[in-house]
Amino acid sequence: MPARRVLPTEESADLLRLVRQIATEELLPLVATAEAEEDFPREVFRMLGRTGLLGLPYPEEYGGGGLAYETYLQVLEEIAAVWSSVGVGVSVHALSCFGLATAGTEEQRRAWLPDMLAGDLLGAYCLSEAHAGSDPAAMRTTAKRDGDDYVLDGAKAWTTHGGQADFYKVMARTSDDGARGISCFLVPADVAGLTSDPPEKKMGLTGSHTTTMRFDGVRVPAQRRLGEEGQGLKIALAGLDSGRLGIAAVATGLAQGALDHALAYARERMAFGQRILDHQGLAFVLADMEAAVHQARETTLHAARLKDAGLPFGREASIAKLTATDNAMKVTTDAVQVLGGAGYTRDFPVERYMREAKVMQIFEGTNQIQRMVIGRHLDKGPAGDITHHSTSH
Repeated sequence: MPARRVLPTEESADLLRLVRQIATEELLPLVATAEAEEDFPREVFRMLGRTGLLGLPYPEEYGGGGLAYETYLQVLEEIAAVWSSVGVGVSVHALSCFGLATAGTEEQRRAWLPDMLAGDLLGAYCLSEAHAGSDPAAMRTTAKRDGDDYVLDGAKAWTTHGGQADFYKVMARTSDDGARGISCFLVPADVAGLTSDPPEKKMGLTGSHTTTMRFDGVRVPAQRRLGEEGQGLKIALAGLDSGRLGIAAVATGLAQGALDHALAYARERMAFGQRILDHQGLAFVLADMEAAVHQARETTLHAARLKDAGLPFGREASIAKLTATDNAMKVTTDAVQVLGGAGYTRDFPVERYMREAKVMQIFEGTNQIQRMVIGRHLDKGPAGDITHHSTSH
C-alpha cells in the first residue's frame, strides 16, 4: 500500500505521481538482477537526469528543480521503496553538488553546476579515510599548492560511485592546522593519477559501487577549489546535515517497501484456516511496522520543513537519521519474520531489504555519532523556540 502523501502544491503532487510511475515501470524490472549481479546502473542515473530528478533541491537558474526539501525527500523515498541503491545514489549525487552550489563562485557554478544537475555528470563525495571515518579532521590526504595548481596525494575510503562518477567532491589537507587545515576541491574523474580500487564486497546495496579512491600526484587547477583554503571541513559538515536527511528519506522508503511486501504476503498466506494477517500476533507485528514507518517519515519531514523555512535543522536532521535508519532495521527484520522461512530466501526481496538497512545505521555518520550530535545540541539548550512561517512554496 503506497504511503499517503500531503504535498505543499499540486505540482509537487504531480511530480510524486510521476516518480512513483518511473519507479514501478523503469526501476522495478531491473533491480533484482542488478543487485544480484552487482551491476552499477549508470543508465538509470542518466534516465533520472533527463527526467530532472537529479537536481531537484537546487536553483532553477542552474538547471535544478527549485524544489522544497519537503518534496525532494519524498521523491527519494519513492525511489528507495523500489531500489535503495538508486535512492542512495541520488542522495549522494545531491550531496556532491552541495559544495559547489553553496560555496562556489558564480563563475564556478555557471561553468559546472548545470551539467551536474542535469545528470550528464554523476558525482561522488570523498571525505572519509580508512583511519578517519567518524573523525574526518584526522584525514591525511594532502593538497599542496604548486603554482596555479594543487597536487593531491592520499586515499579516500568508502566512496559511493567510486570508479563510476564523473567528478569527485574531495576534502584534502592544505595545512597542518587540524580541522581548519582542510579545503574542498571539485576533481574531474579523468584527471591523471586518480584511480579506483575494485568495489568493496558488501553485505547489501550491491548495485551501488563503493570503493577506495587513490590520489597519486593528482594535479587540480586552483580554480577548482571551492571556498577559501581551510573552509573544507565546514563545507563538508554543512552538507552532511542535508545528506543525513537524504539517508533518512531513503531508509523510510526502504522500510515502506519492506512493509508493503510483508503486508501483501500476510494477506495471501493461509495458516490454520485463515490469512496470517487475521492472526492477532502477526497483525500486531505489522501494526508496529506501520507505526515505525510513520514515525520515520514524520521526523524526516519535520526536519525538512525547518530547512525549507531557513531555520536551524542540524539537531532535527540527526534525530531523523537516527530514527529512520534504526526503524528501517527493525521493520526490515520484522518483514523477514512475517514471511517466515520464505523471507530468508532470495525468492523474495525482504532479505535484501534487511541487508540494505544495516549500512544506513552506519554511513552519513553512525547512529552513535548522531546521538553525540543530539547530545551536544541538548547541552546548548532545549529546542523550544516557537516560530511562525508561511507554509506556501
